[in-house]
Amino acid sequence: MRIVHMVGARPNFMKAAPVMQALAESGQTRQILVHSGQHYDFNMSDVFFQELGIPAPDLNLQVGSGSHAQQTAAIMKLFEPVVLEQRPDLVLVYGDVNSTLAAALVCAKLLVPIGHVEAGLRSFDRTMPEEVNRILTDQVSDFLFTPSRDGDRNLTHEGVAPEKIHLVGNVMIDTLIRMLPKSQEHSMRDLPERYAVVTLHRPCNVDDLAWLGAMIQTLQDVSHDIQVLFPIHPRTRQRLAEAGLGNGQDNGLRLLKPLSYLEFLALESRATVVITDSGGIQEETTYLGVPCLTVRENTERPATVEAGTNVLVGRSLDRIRSEIARILAGNTKQGEVPPLWDGCAARRIAEIITTRC
Repeated sequence: MRIVHMVGARPNFMKAAPVMQALAESGQTRQILVHSGQHYDFNMSDVFFQELGIPAPDLNLQVGSGSHAQQTAAIMKLFEPVVLEQRPDLVLVYGDVNSTLAAALVCAKLLVPIGHVEAGLRSFDRTMPEEVNRILTDQVSDFLFTPSRDGDRNLTHEGVAPEKIHLVGNVMIDTLIRMLPKSQEHSMRDLPERYAVVTLHRPCNVDDLAWLGAMIQTLQDVSHDIQVLFPIHPRTRQRLAEAGLGNGQDNGLRLLKPLSYLEFLALESRATVVITDSGGIQEETTYLGVPCLTVRENTERPATVEAGTNVLVGRSLDRIRSEIARILAGNTKQGEVPPLWDGCAARRIAEIITTRC
């Protein structure tokens, strides 16, 4: 059985790694890894392959950055000849980035079966490009591998045939469980006992320069009570420069370069609180039991709020201050790990693929 994996952004790599390993262990597949090149910064892409033990991509489409339309169209144009040449029995796509939708649309038109890993997640906010990618990818996929029960409910409500839906658990947690011991070798030196970690990259946050400036001021204020470590996404760093905020840091707020997966996991696992607008980090902190404040009005990962340690704070800077104060006072939200977030999701996927394809 010939399987093509399409990846394009760092969360995809963390999801693809355990699936590729599980399929390799089955001994029944030949796998081809295609990297769209959607993320091309070394610390945002290549280093992840090295750390996660993923083989070098068989093909890199090198599409680079661009508008959503430009990027999606470029990937489709370059991926179609790959599918025609390789003639895969199945194409696996991951998550909700432009590479995911582009590959799914190509395969749907060519009548090549599609498997969507992390299917069914919904924020119910179609102003988010990722939400559009999720909905459309799920509608054309043949195998929908969901990480939590809300994904099953969403797909059923949208009319997806029940036999296409497979609750398998969270493959990102597979990677986290495997890599957590190794990550401790990458811990930063001279860290205080308590610190906060911040990640911000979503356009709705960082492209609002007035809000971004106020957020930096809030973090500087908070840093008088707790050290704040802020690995800066390239997009965010560019927006800080455009806003004339310089490096934005003071004695308590440290702006860091983008971190590798192992470096960030080490930092995240020991944090007192994480402040983020990332989807994957909401899941990781839930598994790790680390309090998480999500700077969004909604989330496509409700299990992290309902069962986990995640709290939606929106874009309210006052709410961020008050929640951090609550956590520092010891009033942390006690969460639990959702069902099937047990490190075996990829093996369930591999079993379904090898028995039903």
